Amino acid sequence: MLLEITQSEIIALLKKQLTNLFTYDPHCEDEALSAAIIEALGRCERCFSRSIQKRYKKDGVPCFSPWHSGQYAIFLYFVSNSLSRAAHGSLADRVYYLNKALNGIDLFHEITMPEYFALDHPVGSVLGRATYGDGFTFSHNCTVGNNHDVYPCIGVNVRMMSGSKILGGCNIGDNVILSANSYIKDMDIPPCSLVFGQYPNVTLKHRDESYFINSTGNPP
Repeated sequence: MLLEITQSEIIALLKKQLTNLFTYDPHCEDEALSAAIIEALGRCERCFSRSIQKRYKKDGVPCFSPWHSGQYAIFLYFVSNSLSRAAHGSLADRVYYLNKALNGIDLFHEITMPEYFALDHPVGSVLGRATYGDGFTFSHNCTVGNNHDVYPCIGVNVRMMSGSKILGGCNIGDNVILSANSYIKDMDIPPCSLVFGQYPNVTLKHRDESYFINSTGNPP
């Protein structure tokens, strides 16, 4: 993967950000953070290799810049999630909080995102403890949350446009696009659907699978 700055500079940058905003103990936390950053860069490479968004690849090669807010948001999630899986909960909390402060996204480190997901201007989005399929994509002011402690199950290649919401026991099929400001709760959405309106007045329109490849660039 092509890096805007070196791996060592990325590690130093994140350490400085944590030190400036929170607390950071280099003697106790350097090893864990460095290992998580290296793992996160590998996860970014796999994720960005499938992206069709501008500036995520150069001549077909994945690239990463900490000065690109969207890329950095995904990177910080991967760092926090790697720390969480390695049982470094306090440090994972701080990296999650840093991501929230810098990029305006609420994506907790214990949530399992797929190997490939995408975002576009994610300010104000809150992603809860749902099951997310590969190719999940979201924009700003999107919400995925629970209803009575039941969370959605989201299939492959599902895209949430700005302001859309998925709450409760929803089962979302593969190849679904939720239109801007749509809202669904405790309902199933069949594959290859466009979703319009707000619960309980929701309209579904079926499209061929090829439509969703053309619309999102993500393979079904």
